[in-house]
Amino acid sequence: MSATKKFKELVRTSKPLIIVGTINAYSALQATKLGHKALYLSGSGVASASYGLADLGIIGLEEVCIDVRRICSRVDTPLLVDADTGFGGAFNIARTVKELIRSGAAATHIEDQVAQKRCGHRPNKELVSTDEMCDRIKAALDAKIDPNFTIMARTDAHAIEGQQRAIERAVAYAEAGAEMIFAEAISSLEEYAAFTKALSVPVLANITEFGKTPYFSAKELGEVGIDMVLYPLSANRAMNKAACEVYKSILKNGHQKEVLNLMQTREELYEMLDYYAYEQKLDALFKEK
Repeated sequence: MSATKKFKELVRTSKPLIIVGTINAYSALQATKLGHKALYLSGSGVASASYGLADLGIIGLEEVCIDVRRICSRVDTPLLVDADTGFGGAFNIARTVKELIRSGAAATHIEDQVAQKRCGHRPNKELVSTDEMCDRIKAALDAKIDPNFTIMARTDAHAIEGQQRAIERAVAYAEAGAEMIFAEAISSLEEYAAFTKALSVPVLANITEFGKTPYFSAKELGEVGIDMVLYPLSANRAMNKAACEVYKSILKNGHQKEVLNLMQTREELYEMLDYYAYEQKLDALFKEK
């Protein structure tokens, strides 16, 4: 089964589907080998981890596709990709969808912020009109070269226009053809329940850390009808924190002995990479005759 078909099937059957963020091919491999069934590539993650930049719409389509190709070349696990506002107008959005499909992504979400976007859990976000967002959705749907590729619409309206208006926008987006809805920065289970009641398409809850949304469990979210629970940068935040502790300890102590407990061992790395299988292949190919 293709990754695009698999993603739709997982959303249909998982109730809810847990989707974890991966910032590169190795973290995608880790998540897959540990049992996760769906992965996510965050625009914020690409900006910060691959380019050392803030999540302010600075990176473009090709920067995202580089990481998509790397991840999808290593694992078959379906990958949902953050496409921000689509990287431009109608033709840019069409190119975005086509290139994400060619790169191996299973699904993407496009949001209703203005092109000069901000992180979904930061203040002073601005939105385009409902009509303009519906046009974005139509352009994305028209561009699909794989009919099973999923176009998800994200709305940031809750924090700006309130709950009712956010639901109205989400309904309009679904009517325009959005196959799934990403409800950003929601603050209560009751509000999530209102979204799922109003919509006939699957709804995603973003449970990012240190943001506007409390740490609801997947069970709690499933009970109010949420179909997907996203943890976009959880592992990345842990990696970043551990790296800082290691750097500080080496600078302070002149050695790394005090932080070895934070590190993956060489053997654990080799096991994750199937390193010995590669060595055995080399031995088999080039053994002495």
